[in-house]
Parts: sequence; C-alpha cells; structure tokens
Amino acid sequence: MSITLENVPHPERPLRVATVQSPVVAGDVDSNAERAAELIREASAGGARLVLFAEKFLSGYEPELISSDPVKHAVQPGDPRLEPIARACREGGAAAVVGTAFRTEEGELRISALVFGVDGEIVTRYDKQYLFTSESAYYRPGHAGCSIELDGWRLGLGICYDSGFAEHARAAALDGCHAYLVGALFSPENGHHESRIWFPARAFDNGVYAVLANHVGSTGGWNTCGASAVWGPDGRLVAEAGADRREVLIADLDPEVLRAARLKETMVADLAAAGRPDAAGRGRHLLA
Repeated sequence: MSITLENVPHPERPLRVATVQSPVVAGDVDSNAERAAELIREASAGGARLVLFAEKFLSGYEPELISSDPVKHAVQPGDPRLEPIARACREGGAAAVVGTAFRTEEGELRISALVFGVDGEIVTRYDKQYLFTSESAYYRPGHAGCSIELDGWRLGLGICYDSGFAEHARAAALDGCHAYLVGALFSPENGHHESRIWFPARAFDNGVYAVLANHVGSTGGWNTCGASAVWGPDGRLVAEAGADRREVLIADLDPEVLRAARLKETMVADLAAAGRPDAAGRGRHLLA
C-alpha cells in the first residue's frame, strides 16, 4: 500500500507555469527589469500563473562587474528598479521568481531569487546555498531552503549548482513540494550534459515536476545553451525551449500525472514514513 506524506494536501487543479529565456544586458538592472516585465506579460497572456527566470537575470552573471559597483549592478532591498516587474505581475495576475545578484543591508553579495506574488509584492528571497567554486570569491551562500505555495501547489526553489546536489531537491520533496523550480546558467557541452542528467533525476527520485530556466547568449564570460525545460514527476521531458533564442515556454503541471507517478514510485513517502531527515528550518511562503 502506498504511503503518503502527512498534512500535505494534493493539488486539485493544474498549475500553468512559464519558464522564460532571453538575452540580458550586463549589469543593467533597469533594462533587464523592463525585459522581465515584457516576458511576464507575454507569459500571463498565455495563462501562466508563475513565471521562472534564469540565475542572475536582472544583473547578468558578471561577478567582476557586479563586485566593482554592487550598488549599481546588484539589486538592493526596496530597489525601485523592480517596479516594472511588480506592475507586470499585478496586471497579469502572475507570480514570478526572478534571479539576481543581491546586495544585503549588511553589504554582503548573494546570488538570489526574488519571489513576486500575484499582487506584485516581494514575498520572499531565496539565496543560493551551493556556490560554484569561482562564485565563493564574490558571494556568500544562503543557509536555508525555500518553499512557496500557489494555487494549492507547493514549489521548492533552487539556483543552478543547487540542483547538482540530490539532497537539495530531496529537502524540498520532504517539505511536501510538488515541483522543483531552478533558475540557472548552463553552458553548452558539459553544462547541458549535466542539466540533462540532474533534472530528470531530481524529478523521478522525488516524484516532483522539475522546471529549469536557463540563459541564452553570453553573460559574464560564459556562453550558454538555452534549452529551458520542464520534466514530469516520472522523469520524462514535458517541454523544451530552443538553444539560442528568446522564448516563453508554457507548460501545465497536472495533479493527476503527479498523483499517478507518486502511486507508482513511493521512495519519498516511504523515506518520510521511516523518519529519515526532514526539512527542518526551511522557509515556506504563500503567494496566493
């Protein structure tokens, strides 16, 4: 008999999400925020309730440029340059998860995902927990996972290298998440190869949808490979964007597909029932 996680309701209706990719302007938060707003409007016109962006979309990857003038090239608390995004969310009734370099009130730099609710307010900020080797010279890691809730769906957040650690997605699953959302920068060849191993595995092992937003073009000295995508809870590819073009990729997360996958593969439920490590200390935030 299948075991289910306690106190985690199953979604009752599909959730339409958009994973978007577009070239960005190095260090130009104003320009990239306007571009993000355009993408949110396009996605919400297609019925998307949540829009996912790539890692450091608002700033560009650009670690040296950002660290040379964080006030100019990173986002700050209460940053007025984010208003176009807030307005687009309000107008379209869509939430958004937007990647950026972020300068905290203490002056520390983080690689972050800002979560905008459907009312345009910033609900929370998730900071990347697993920094890539070269990033540790510029940024400080986050110390807590983050789950958000929208329309009965619980969604775990990750940023790029986070997804390379099975424990990161597993913590989201043990917190009752139905999907794992990751903004990233993957390059051609090895980066693309990694993403096509990691994301199906995270989906299948945890019985969740996995959603990836990647960059296109070049940023911070990296060539990128696009191919933003959605994988189902059975690990199979649901939808995939092109390698080198601006694109708004829309997909429906289906509660019946989720239910069927979890009835067939019960690893996470069995792990939780056995009293294995849980998601203690994880933040959880309601978007609507």
